[in-house]
Order: sequence, then C-alpha cells, then structure tokens
Amino acid sequence: MTKNPLREKLKDKKIILGSGSPRRKMFLEELGLNFEVRPKSVEEVYPEQLQGQEISEYLAKLKATPFLKELEPGQIVITSDTVVWHNNISLAKAADKAEAFEMLRTLSGDWHEVITSVCFTTKDSQKTVSGITKVKLKDFSDDEINYYIETCQPFDKAGAYGIQEWIGMIGITEIQGSYTNVVGLPTDLVYKALMEL
Repeated sequence: MTKNPLREKLKDKKIILGSGSPRRKMFLEELGLNFEVRPKSVEEVYPEQLQGQEISEYLAKLKATPFLKELEPGQIVITSDTVVWHNNISLAKAADKAEAFEMLRTLSGDWHEVITSVCFTTKDSQKTVSGITKVKLKDFSDDEINYYIETCQPFDKAGAYGIQEWIGMIGITEIQGSYTNVVGLPTDLVYKALMEL
C-alpha cells in the first residue's frame, strides 16, 4: 500500500495544532496528519503600523509564544491567523450583529484580500508562510446580509463571513488564489513547508 508522503516524512515528529478552529483541524486531517489539538489563548493585539500580511504573520507568531518554553525536540506547533484586508483596513471578527452587517456591507460589490499566515515552531526554529487570495463579492441586499448573519452567526470569522457557507455560495463572483486559504488554511503552503522542515 502506498504511504502518505507527508505522514512518512513526519513519522518521528509530534504535531501540535495550536488552534481551536474546526476548519483548520479538518484540513490537517484531510492532509493525513496525526496531530494533537492544543489551543492556547493570547490577546490578539498588534502594533498599529502593521499592514495586511504583516498583521497575520505577527499574530500567527504571537499565538506560538505560549508554547515556546514547553516545546520538546521533535515537536512542531502550528499556529495561524487570518486577516481580511479591504481598502487598507483589517476586518477582524465582528463583535455583534451590527458590526457584522457593517463589515459585509463594506465588502459588498468589491474585491478584498484574505491573508492567512501559518507559523511552524520547533524547539530551535520558527518559519512562517502566508497565502493571499483575492475575492470578489457580489452586491448584497440588506435582506441577504441579515439572513446570513441570522442563520450562520459568523462571529468567529475574519470579515464576518465564511466562504464555505451560504453567503459564499450565493455571493462569490470571482476568486484568485487558494480556496482553502479563505476557509482558514493555505493547505498547499502548509504541505510544502512541512515537507521542507
């Protein structure tokens, strides 16, 4: 039986996913990895001058910080952060319905970038990769936005939407780049980075 090349490569390593995201967990499972889910909370604050990819890279590294003192040889911690970047503004997770509505109204009928940075931390090294996907949304009616917010409660997602949900099915007119990156993990880059580690 042919073996999974990535699993073979990492058979002597212990992978730790430092995220509680069900989407990131699903992608690592689909890559065929054996791993442990061990999220640790950090206050996601970044310096104001950072822009776009700098924000997601900073936060992905920040999320690895609580693991630094406890990492053992052979362990790899994977931490990640996604930013929705539109008109030089980072759209984080919405705090409530009003904020989610405002974000979706802003993104409606326009292009934005979804940037996901993934940080790989071992006892003696750290590497970060980032995927950037350009997404064009149709012009949404207020009813469409309200229906989506009511039914999907997208408060755990950057930019207040999930491409894999109802709004993605009806509203994405163009996409340039990795689809999985928009869901929350640029799986092609994760595979490449882990094969090279």
